[in-house]
Amino acid sequence: LQPSISFLRTYIKELVPTVDNNLAESLMRILDCYLEPYQVVEGRPPATDLMIADLVTCIEALFIFALVWSVGATTNEDGRKMYNSFLHEELYCNKFAWPFPKGGMVYDFMFLIETKKWVKWMDVIDKFEIDPKLSFSEIIVPTNDSVRNSYLLDLLLSNDKHVLMVGATGTGKTININQYLMGAAKVHGKVIRSNVIPITMTFSANTSANMTQDLLDSKMDKRRKGVFGPAAGKKFYVYVDDLNMPKREEYGAQPPIELLRQWFDQSGWYDRKDLSFRKLIDLTFVTSMGPPGGGRQEITPRFLRHFNIVGYVEMSDASKSIIFGTILKGFLANFEGGIVAMTDDVLFFPQK
Repeated sequence: LQPSISFLRTYIKELVPTVDNNLAESLMRILDCYLEPYQVVEGRPPATDLMIADLVTCIEALFIFALVWSVGATTNEDGRKMYNSFLHEELYCNKFAWPFPKGGMVYDFMFLIETKKWVKWMDVIDKFEIDPKLSFSEIIVPTNDSVRNSYLLDLLLSNDKHVLMVGATGTGKTININQYLMGAAKVHGKVIRSNVIPITMTFSANTSANMTQDLLDSKMDKRRKGVFGPAAGKKFYVYVDDLNMPKREEYGAQPPIELLRQWFDQSGWYDRKDLSFRKLIDLTFVTSMGPPGGGRQEITPRFLRHFNIVGYVEMSDASKSIIFGTILKGFLANFEGGIVAMTDDVLFFPQK
């Protein structure tokens, strides 16, 4: 962990500035998600000796996966290539027991405890078939990027870990998160849990703390005196888009973000009418934003430290080929004469 953070600080540019202790905690949060099935929970059978033995065997591989998607996940495409080379060299020098397969970056694989193997992201989803009833603009084809980002979203959110997705305009942050929250994206064949109620809000330069508080308070039910949240048995996933858009006030703070930070630090905020403290429970935040610059502000590390940060990179040629190839094959499938076999030739991307 320490060599990775040192390499990151020395050679790699981040999409959003982070602090070392948050990167370390992000790694621990991902490991926590993998350890959750082994916790003793009322109404669930305890883990078997075989399950625990498998976990002990695979814990190194899970640690490296968590390392890639914590320390290595906050950078851009160029930074990923540098971190990929660094990690391969470190693993080789330390005789790592679960080496990554050849022919890909460390970001291209996930580790399955069931098979004890690294597998490509596209191998863990069902074959995608285009619904002929959908219009062209409604077709969303799963790619390497969307599958892994949906997996990370599901892994963290289902264990009540807050997520921040960072990437330039057009990298698919909003549509990826919306697809997951609406139940259109499947992870390991399952959609989002039925007890989840999504709340979506978009920040702008003129968003105020009062507007943010009023919107969230209007969705809450009273659970008991001073405690508010969704209906019993439900959970709110609060999606905040364009998180870093609110403009700074006179003293440099962003009021909507400071309000949310008060919830993270103190589990609630004060009612503006009677000044009583409102504790809010059963909330998990998922947020997205572009890198700071232009109209986007830098956000205080005191707020960012609560999130697992995942960077989005520009879509690769392979992903573009999957998208257009899938759509073209679906269209040409209605023609006779084997014309659908020409799809790969039409889509050939010349090497730069």
